[in-house]
Amino acid sequence: MRQTKPSVGVLVNPASGRDVRRLVAKASVFQNTEKCNMVYRLLGALGVLGVGEVFMMPDVAGVACHIMHSLNHGRHGNPATMPEVHFLEMPIEDSPVDTLRAVELMVNKGVGAIIVMGGDGTHRLVAKKSGTVPLVTLSTGTNNAFPEIREATIAGLAAGLVAMERVAVSDVCSRSKILHVNKNGLSEDVALVDICHSAANWIGTKALWQAESLRELFVAFAESDAVGLSSIAGLVRPVSRCCPYGLRLSLVPPGEGIMTVTAPIAPGLMVPVGIASLKEIRRGEVQTIELSSGTMALDGERELEFGENDTLKVWLETTGPVIVNISKALDQAVKNRVFVDFQIQGHCYENGIKLGLSHGEVFEGERK
Repeated sequence: MRQTKPSVGVLVNPASGRDVRRLVAKASVFQNTEKCNMVYRLLGALGVLGVGEVFMMPDVAGVACHIMHSLNHGRHGNPATMPEVHFLEMPIEDSPVDTLRAVELMVNKGVGAIIVMGGDGTHRLVAKKSGTVPLVTLSTGTNNAFPEIREATIAGLAAGLVAMERVAVSDVCSRSKILHVNKNGLSEDVALVDICHSAANWIGTKALWQAESLRELFVAFAESDAVGLSSIAGLVRPVSRCCPYGLRLSLVPPGEGIMTVTAPIAPGLMVPVGIASLKEIRRGEVQTIELSSGTMALDGERELEFGENDTLKVWLETTGPVIVNISKALDQAVKNRVFVDFQIQGHCYENGIKLGLSHGEVFEGERK
């Protein structure tokens, strides 16, 4: 149910950007201190636009405690212009369950948008529970093919514009594609970027970085400038986020198959991967995994084990989470004159623009 005060959810994954790829590929560590700084910038932007309340996920890693302490002591911004920050009342298990539970609570509270700070794995979890609530994606993970690398202030403005209905969702948002995987017709999971079959028979540290174990790759989209498993497809056959299809690739050792591509499957880790076949997969077209055993990685993290007696099916849909296009949101706000408030004596103005005159005429003619 929608709150009387316009509200936004802010979900910070304290564990994002800290997995094993820091050791095997020298990826950067995204410190929680910087995540807190990003939250303060988000809050400042939301407050300027009039967002009244922000709901956040509690944690045991110190992010929530740091933010709460700073806000209580007025160390970041003017408290009078900041939204009220509420940490959700929920048990903390220090696991992915926390993210699922927090998003569900945010949706139930009627937030107008949810800002997500994490990598591909974090956004995959959020997508399971976000429904039709628009998401503003911010990259703070290892592989970040799905979320954007943007300044938090601008992301906060985009979220505030949507939550305050200063821009129309239909003008600035779109539904992403989503991959589904089903085991034995019972257990189902999803991925936003890619699903990869690995010959490794255990989940282990979850992250995939050993190219020799890769067997099958399904991508919802694949961009040439991406890092992660989807880059294997992106450097051969890019597929945009808005195309109504994805790709399926059969992977083999380098030098075998029809081609070999050297791809950045993790930050700083360029490896050759052989491709035996590549084909488009259309919406709702069920793909059967015929290999005998191994694990399935969802958006770069092994989540599902299966054996020779199991049946796995993968398919693509276009009913994924609703994503805010940050650039479109700001452009539409400019058209709606959200940020402009000129007052020039003696003339008729609409939000600072003299009716019937261009912007140039206002500044160059009327202000002389």
